[in-house]
This record gives sequence, structure tokens and C-alpha cells, in this order.
Amino acid sequence: MTGFQITGASAADMEMIRGWADEEGWNPGDSDRFAFAVADPEGFLVGRRGGEPAACVSAVRYGAGFGFIGFYIARPAFRGQGYGIRLWDAAMKRLEGRLIGLDGVVEQQENYRKSGFRHAWNNVRHEGVPLGGALAAGGVQVVDAASLPFGQLAAYDRRFFPEARDAFLSAWTGLPGRTALAAVRDGRIEGIGVVRPSSGASRVGPLYAAAPEVAAALLRGLAEHAPGGLVSVDVPDANPRAAPLIAGLGLVPVFETARMYTGPAPALELAGLYGVTSLELG
Repeated sequence: MTGFQITGASAADMEMIRGWADEEGWNPGDSDRFAFAVADPEGFLVGRRGGEPAACVSAVRYGAGFGFIGFYIARPAFRGQGYGIRLWDAAMKRLEGRLIGLDGVVEQQENYRKSGFRHAWNNVRHEGVPLGGALAAGGVQVVDAASLPFGQLAAYDRRFFPEARDAFLSAWTGLPGRTALAAVRDGRIEGIGVVRPSSGASRVGPLYAAAPEVAAALLRGLAEHAPGGLVSVDVPDANPRAAPLIAGLGLVPVFETARMYTGPAPALELAGLYGVTSLELG
């Protein structure tokens, strides 16, 4: 391992990591890196051999007890030489003592099990143009999320994530080029959705909703802000109503990961989770 060095990611590195993820077929959002940096500025690591970038990983801390690993990529020319595992060990050490989550691609899931991760559910990416118009569910109004007090949005997000992540959420919903919608009934939030531009289908996440018809209204509304209406959403099978709804809207499965944790899965409102926020940061 002579000449291999692990450092925190620079702004230029973050753009490079996004490009690597795109080459892997993960279709990250164009501006995701800006919200990621806000979540934990020191949570992104790059390994270099002789100064050349060889591998990357994110190990983002949330609150006092949770962490999430993502962007675990070794460049093809450096695979099988031990550089990836060095970076992996650094990421795990950074999150030591916390419950750790990740979304594992199929070919890596057995390795994650060896590191103590347990399967919780699968996220299946569905892609397509939602059928039907952007009609609201009965009694629910779909509005610009920015028109609501941010504290209400953050409190609603907290029902679906193990720790508060207000700074990340503010950037995630407010970056230029994105659209964040909320479903409101009698002054109460009953759903939130965000769509963001990507190199492929526009990515939707999160997609939270109190009922399937609310999720459908949000998804259709978000698709109106995507080029050609083409969107993709990572749908958790932990919510048995989610996949049938999304498939019924005409989206088809294209990619799958496993949500895994190093301990018992956190208590989340899975019945309202129709699309995860990000496979890289949870």
C-alpha cells in the first residue's frame, strides 16, 4: 500500500465522485453534492495512489447516533488491490459507535454482511413517465413546499429518518433547478416530494405520503417539472403499498439495492415511505 493516501474530499473531488457514480449507472442528481457537503463536510473520503484518485466513499454522521455509508467506488484500474477495503475501514472507523446504514448494490451485499450489516428491506428503482394528470387527492392540496414553514417540513421528514437533518433538508429542497412539493390537508402536511435534474431520468426523492393517492398526486406533480415527464424513484418494499402504486402509474423496475444496518433497523414510518431520499445518504 506504499503511496496510498486517504484524505477528505475537496469541492473538485465531489464533482469527480459524482462523475464516477454516473459511470456506475447510479444516475446521481446534478447538484446533489452541494446538499451532501452541507450534511457533513468531512464525511467524504478519497483514496489516492501516487496522487491519482483510486477510490471514494462517504461516511456521513447524523446527530449523535446514526451514520450512513455511500459512494463506495474503486476505479476499475485499482480494483482487487486492497485500496477499496482500506477506504472502507476508514469509513467504518469514522462512524464507530453509531448505528450505520447503507444501500448495497447486489454484488457487494455479501461483503457488507461480513462487516456486520443486516438486511432490512430492498429499494427498487422504478423509472418512467407517470400516467394521468397532476390531480390532487380528495381534500388534499399540492403546493410549493417553500410556501410552508420550514420547521413543519423538517418535523415531517423526521418521521422517516433516524435523526434530524435540517441543514441537509434545507439545501436538498431548495437548490436551484429542483422542485419540492407538499400535500396539505386542513393545514397539516400529508406528503412531501422532491424532484431534481440528473443526467438520465430526473430523480424523485424523498416521496412521503399519508396514503397512496397522495403519493400518486405528488409524483404526477413532480413529473411536470421533469424533462419529458421522465422520472425515477427508489421504492422501498418495506411499504407493501408503494411498489404496486408506482408500477400502476406506468413506471418499471430498472435497478435494485438492499437497505442494510449494523443493528436493528430504526423505527421509521415505513407505511408512508414511497421513495427514499438518496441511496448515497439515506
